[in-house]
Amino acid sequence: MKVVAFLGSPRQEGNTELLLNETLKGIEEEGHEVTLFRPSQMNISPCLNCGECEETGECIIDDDMAEVYRAIKEGERFILASPIFFFGLSAQIKTLIDRCQALWCEKYLLKRPIPEGAYGRRGLLLMVGGMKREIGFECGNATATAFFRTINVPEHETLYYKEVDSKGAIREHPTALKDAYEAGKRLVKY
Repeated sequence: MKVVAFLGSPRQEGNTELLLNETLKGIEEEGHEVTLFRPSQMNISPCLNCGECEETGECIIDDDMAEVYRAIKEGERFILASPIFFFGLSAQIKTLIDRCQALWCEKYLLKRPIPEGAYGRRGLLLMVGGMKREIGFECGNATATAFFRTINVPEHETLYYKEVDSKGAIREHPTALKDAYEAGKRLVKY
């Protein structure tokens, strides 16, 4: 099974990455390999809203998104991990999501959705943030849902942890790392 993960945090070894690493550990123990993308370390330009993809379903920008598009089309399980900044997903992951407008056009305008494959397509959303209220996670989930549906992932599980801000603080949460590990194992069950 092909698993694709997107790490939206620019902070190395931060709370989001720690959560994702536990998820990946669960997946790898089940015998699956993961392709991991770190948008903060990639050359990904923002969407130009030029409209070119409306005719072809392909983006005209030549950058690292070509590799992301290929992985999305070949993948079967997807993980989106992001901190919440100002009630939204990080700028790095949002740039990647916005560039999936080409896939949106391919699915909805050109009527060529990505095939489901032998195992279907499912997702997992991991979010962590320092705020006390839920609204940031609700906004992040709304964006992630639009992304997942665009890449033909009809269902996803969501884990989020509030009031976790300083680097490494997720380790002090009573269940977060275990939750993430178990979510990874669930993701690759079929």
